[in-house]
Amino acid sequence: MKNTFLDTTAANTKSVQIKRQILHRYMLSGGESIADLSRELGLSVPTVTKIVSELISEDFVCDLGKQGASGGRRPSIYGLNPSAGYFVGVDIKRDTLDIGIVNFGGDMIASHRYDFAVENTRQSFDELCAQIDTFIASTKIPREKVLSTGVNLSGRVNPETGYSYSCFFFDEKPLTMVLEEKLGCPICIENDSRAMTYGEYMYGVGNNEQNMIFLNVSWGFGIGMILDGKLYYGKSGFSGEYGHFPFFDNEIICRCGKRGCLETEVSGWAAHRHFIEKLEQGNISMLSKRYQSGAQITLEDILDAVSKEDVLAIEVMEEVGANLGRAIAGLINMFNPEVVVLGGTLSAAKDYLLLPIKSAISKYSLNLVSKDTAIKVSKLNEKAGLVGICAIARSKILGL
Repeated sequence: MKNTFLDTTAANTKSVQIKRQILHRYMLSGGESIADLSRELGLSVPTVTKIVSELISEDFVCDLGKQGASGGRRPSIYGLNPSAGYFVGVDIKRDTLDIGIVNFGGDMIASHRYDFAVENTRQSFDELCAQIDTFIASTKIPREKVLSTGVNLSGRVNPETGYSYSCFFFDEKPLTMVLEEKLGCPICIENDSRAMTYGEYMYGVGNNEQNMIFLNVSWGFGIGMILDGKLYYGKSGFSGEYGHFPFFDNEIICRCGKRGCLETEVSGWAAHRHFIEKLEQGNISMLSKRYQSGAQITLEDILDAVSKEDVLAIEVMEEVGANLGRAIAGLINMFNPEVVVLGGTLSAAKDYLLLPIKSAISKYSLNLVSKDTAIKVSKLNEKAGLVGICAIARSKILGL
């Protein structure tokens, strides 16, 4: 297969731009006739026929057969060739590593979760590369068919330059370059919240809305934004660090080193801290005996207690939800989005988090601004990051 889209010398030619437009249409629609494509792109039928024929010869597009109503001449429908290439996505979480692979059509064909404690060390980096290698080998897909690998990281990540400043920042070279040398294929990196945003936008409850805000309320807190139908990155690629907005006068030192950040009261870390503090003060919970025995209590334990209607765990989630709702009200007043999506680990608390959020939004937002904003819980849940980074890897390699 001649990989037109990796040929940077041809990247700006008119035919390549049209090819990318056609592939983008196929990504969104699943397949279209020549006539429909011609009409949508504003190009002549002969031009579109020629470009589609080239894409077929390059193995990117295939004939999906004749479709349509019975009677009359049914047109041939063309779409993406699923076996044209594959894209690997790597979603690094706090204690686990999710790796998946999608075909050219965007279908997830394999995924696996590994235990992985991420550390900013060479040893942790080498282990990450080894796990990715192991996963790709397990799929039996030839390496030359892997067109790109995308990697999610939390914190400050600049996808444009390829540098990560929060993790694996121990080399003068961009992290993307170091990973490419290790894995032997094009690499893109992304902030985890933005990848989750893109996943939910393309395949979840985002429903391709033009303006969407995604809240990643996990151990930390970050957001991703779709503005005018595109992921918003900011000048240096560091947009979305809302968790480090100076929101509280609580003198609690955040993980970033500053005091009073939003994350100190709105995050899994905050929920865990408050729950343990309340147990220390003698409050009763179904986890009290476990705490008194000296056993570790995890955030997952607290969320499980919420699902079992533990009063103390619910009280903590409601406190976090009230603070989060107040913060969301500010975002709504500022961006006036069509939808705000609640995702990340704490979204598992569902209504116990969502109801105080909506109550606080009603109290603190401008009614005229917020009345058209839907508040939804993530559809993809813990898969949002993996789905998103696979989609981003595919989009970037095609220049979309």
